[in-house]
Amino acid sequence: MADLLPNTTESLAGLTFQDISFGTVLYVAYVIILAYIVVFISSFLLRKLSERLPTYRHPVTMLIPLVKIFVYFLAFYYIIIAFIQPNLTQLVAFFGLFGAALGLGLKDLFADIIGGIVIIIEKPYQIGDKITIGEYYGEVTDIGIRSTKLVTPGDSVVSAPNYLIFSQSVSSANAGNISMMVIIDLFIDSRCESGTALKILKEAVISSKFVFVSEKFPFTVLVDDFPFYHRIRAKAYVNDLRDEFEFKSEVTRKAWIEFRKHGIRPPRMRDAIPEQGTLTAPPS
Repeated sequence: MADLLPNTTESLAGLTFQDISFGTVLYVAYVIILAYIVVFISSFLLRKLSERLPTYRHPVTMLIPLVKIFVYFLAFYYIIIAFIQPNLTQLVAFFGLFGAALGLGLKDLFADIIGGIVIIIEKPYQIGDKITIGEYYGEVTDIGIRSTKLVTPGDSVVSAPNYLIFSQSVSSANAGNISMMVIIDLFIDSRCESGTALKILKEAVISSKFVFVSEKFPFTVLVDDFPFYHRIRAKAYVNDLRDEFEFKSEVTRKAWIEFRKHGIRPPRMRDAIPEQGTLTAPPS
């Protein structure tokens, strides 16, 4: 494609530009399409490989944003030299002008790109992590040049600008691990036997096919007393963070079946309403 590039000719601010012709436009289109194809194929292959290597799923998927940045910046370089001579001094001058343009009109885009690089290097979260960013919680499915995509429990796809990493706190539920702690809260009437409820919830947790118990990943069941109810809380790890909601559903269902057999019932709302009429709600 090099023969498609015309010879030089105009000069602006010390930069020698090529004549823009049909060949130049065709060359730029070729570079963009090729970069997109390379990114698409490499991302697809890396995702397939990560599913075959579940233990190394996160390290493999984190190669995807690295490939994107490398390929797109390489494509950007080849597009630039299609318009100016490949002279180091002139390239430096051009990138200086380009940086000034970013600072004046494209600062948000520039902040997104820098944020993406920071995310890849510092790894506050990775592809596959369950994170909370802003008001959204979900699994990170992609870290791009401009934004991070995550899928919420409601199967909505949220695109969060990468610059949020500089202005908002981000919490990761698993911090790059496949296993993840899941917290299950059940509320029972304060007049019911909390000790029995603890034993039932414990049995429901350890009998789950999703739970992962070891010395490094222990589980615990706790009770907390409130004026009108008991909160029974289980904290345990799942084998795979993708089993979070299946685990919660299974344990909750098993526990309430046994609760009913032992006469353990949920708190009644009228018991939670004091004489003055204000509602005492369970803590969030």
